[in-house]
Amino acid sequence: MKLYIPVASGVEASVKRQLKTLGYGDCPAEQGRISLEGDWTDVARLNVFLRAGERVLAETGRFPAASFDELFAGVYAIPWEEFLSPHARILMDGKSVKSTLGAVKAAGGVAKKAILKRLSEKLRVSSFDERGARAVVGISLYADVASVTLDTSGDGLHKRGYRVLSYDAPLRETTAAAILDYSFYRAERPFADVFCGSGTLPIEAAMLALGIAPGAKRGFDFTSFCGVPKDALSRAREEAAEARRQDAACEIFASDLSEKAISVARVHAERAGVAKHIVFSRADMRSFTAAARGGLLASNPPYGERLGKEDDLFALYRDFSRMFRRLPAWDCCFLSGYPQAERAFGSRADRRRTLWNSNLECSLYFYGAK
Repeated sequence: MKLYIPVASGVEASVKRQLKTLGYGDCPAEQGRISLEGDWTDVARLNVFLRAGERVLAETGRFPAASFDELFAGVYAIPWEEFLSPHARILMDGKSVKSTLGAVKAAGGVAKKAILKRLSEKLRVSSFDERGARAVVGISLYADVASVTLDTSGDGLHKRGYRVLSYDAPLRETTAAAILDYSFYRAERPFADVFCGSGTLPIEAAMLALGIAPGAKRGFDFTSFCGVPKDALSRAREEAAEARRQDAACEIFASDLSEKAISVARVHAERAGVAKHIVFSRADMRSFTAAARGGLLASNPPYGERLGKEDDLFALYRDFSRMFRRLPAWDCCFLSGYPQAERAFGSRADRRRTLWNSNLECSLYFYGAK
């Protein structure tokens, strides 16, 4: 099958590196998706192991579709009986770019009618109760060509299962994983997040250091599809268990000025199975010190939406910089939507990359040890 991994803008290089590590070579990226060839075994592995990809889509068909008649015929020609049961709860998703069929909702309705007609005729059923497992069918129209996919993941891959408590302005888990990848974090490096919030960055750092696959404990929609080997997911989980480094030594510090944030972060770390590897503390970031050399300071500090006056924000970044420059040969990276971040930090970043935090365009700033 042709498989697609949708990725957030700016995260493509990180996901491509992860795919190489998993043995998939150099996979092309276009239109916000990375593509590769694979089977259901690969679907299981990708869902379990990918840290920064958003989900895994399996293409079931591709054909010209400049009219609703062409769309119906193309979708009907796909052997849906090989994928879906007559009880499947079929949900439609879609987008249209540079295509005649710009009405996405209408296109989804036509496509679903074609799917049900095919299932009715091939499975010889006259009604569909849709009380079974979810199946999300995607209709992606680009330049009058339709790509039809099944979402094998279900819930987005950022939902690892450990973040159960709400907290202000949470950092998406997949974004945190990309930050760690771009900053070249490794288990042997001391790590600190002095604006830890609900704990996503230090938890993802601990999971990476310990070799914990992010999707090892959660479920996926593909397990309910017809034709999927019953042991596909269990084999991927076994591979994940073998790759885990139980005795890995990692030094991770997480602090925040908010007692509530620390309380929430501790709960999430417990659920992720990494609490004993993270030192949590309620503290002002200005007080952070470290004796070990060569560490990584990585954070998602407050910016406009999360802090009050402009003067307070500028002073926060200025003091953040002063604290960082006292650390012995540490690197620093931080994600921020604050336009004056570099100026307040006191110098231009050594590297800078645009990333999206939810729907907000941000910059990831890198400062190397001086």
